[in-house]
Amino acid sequence: MALFPIRTFGDPVLRTAAQPIDEISSAIERLVDDMFETMYEAPGVGLAAPQIGISKSIFVADIGEGPFAMINPEIVELSGEWEWEEGCLSVPERFWPITRPAFARARGLDLSGEAVEYSGDELLGRVLQHEIDHLNGMLLLERLSRRVKKQALRELRQEALGMPIT
Repeated sequence: MALFPIRTFGDPVLRTAAQPIDEISSAIERLVDDMFETMYEAPGVGLAAPQIGISKSIFVADIGEGPFAMINPEIVELSGEWEWEEGCLSVPERFWPITRPAFARARGLDLSGEAVEYSGDELLGRVLQHEIDHLNGMLLLERLSRRVKKQALRELRQEALGMPIT
């Protein structure tokens, strides 16, 4: 198994929609194993392939109820509302209060190519939404209010240039 470096804000792969997976091969199975290892080492509760520079529609997650992977997932149901301090491995050490639907249901494929569905409230619902956002080329920064996003982007750019954050 291999650990991958996690791509961070500014990397164009994070802003590009991932390509669907047509065939679940042994290479995809190895990728999933490597993604789990990378996610646990980070540590995180979810990791999408674009976050390691691979533009494929797959993510892994484990919120403490057992690991799972979803291939070509899509959100099929959302409801409620829940605000929570959300962070992202691709925007390290930053957290913002983000309001999202409290419940999410997603459909996709498992590693056997069988249809699978995951749904949950609060943390699981948020992880499903967050990781599928990554597969659609969206960072959590897009979920911030205009004012907060502007400040966050300014700080991230200053940090990237080695400037003190003002």
